[in-house]
Amino acid sequence: MTPRVLAERLECSRSYLGKTLGLLTKAGLLRSVRGARGGVVLDRSPEDVTLLQIVEACQGLLTAAYCSEFRGAESVCSYHVAMKELHDATQRTLSGWTLAGLLRRPARPPEGGQGCKMQFVDCERHWPKKERTT
Repeated sequence: MTPRVLAERLECSRSYLGKTLGLLTKAGLLRSVRGARGGVVLDRSPEDVTLLQIVEACQGLLTAAYCSEFRGAESVCSYHVAMKELHDATQRTLSGWTLAGLLRRPARPPEGGQGCKMQFVDCERHWPKKERTT
């Protein structure tokens, strides 16, 4: 799928999408395909791409800042304990979702509505099983 078509379907700016696709390509999640019918394709199986990998490719590593003298949960303020719990939960959740998992369950549009923007992606068409070997 070309970046132009993808931007139209996602209803986002082509320049923003171009920057995002560049980051995902640099991280090894996508591969550029040149030519008249070029664009970008996944460079890995959808089952092997986690939301954490996508977020970190675009935003950088998810890090947490703790009190300067961290010697265990009892030695830091309550705020930083809460932030560590949030950080751990975020990493756990993002690591648990794969691109394949998201593509299996796009929301169906309500009567007269548009629904999920992911519904246009046909995982079987874009990544046939023979190409999705690990």
